[in-house]
Amino acid sequence: MNKIIIYCDGGSRGNPGPAAIGIYIETLNKEYSKFLGKATNNEAEYSAPIFALKKLKSLIGGEKSEKAEIEIKMDSELVVKQLNAEYKIKEESLVPFFIEIWNLKQDFKKVIFSHIPREQNKKADWLVNKEFDSQKGLF
Repeated sequence: MNKIIIYCDGGSRGNPGPAAIGIYIETLNKEYSKFLGKATNNEAEYSAPIFALKKLKSLIGGEKSEKAEIEIKMDSELVVKQLNAEYKIKEESLVPFFIEIWNLKQDFKKVIFSHIPREQNKKADWLVNKEFDSQKGLF
């Protein structure tokens, strides 16, 4: 289990508006979703890999984390390119998210961020929408 594949998605209904994330750790067959409250779409997209890396470390422990290679697959081209230092971060509000991910990456042997088409991220997207549906009446 040295290579772990994680699918992440985040979204908001309104921008900003009620936001949620969905995480599918394919290698472990684990899925998670979380309601974030009010956030922008990009903040939700950044929150997903933060949650995923923290959750993964808690699941496998620090020793295994240090040996693990992680591939995080997302359909947000902007976030993936910013995390891969291909695009500059122009929104100042996203800088703390970037820094948190950068720090979390240090707990693992390697973390790769890959952009995938939305059609290949259906499970994580479904988890986001499932979380929104569970919050009906709150927004």
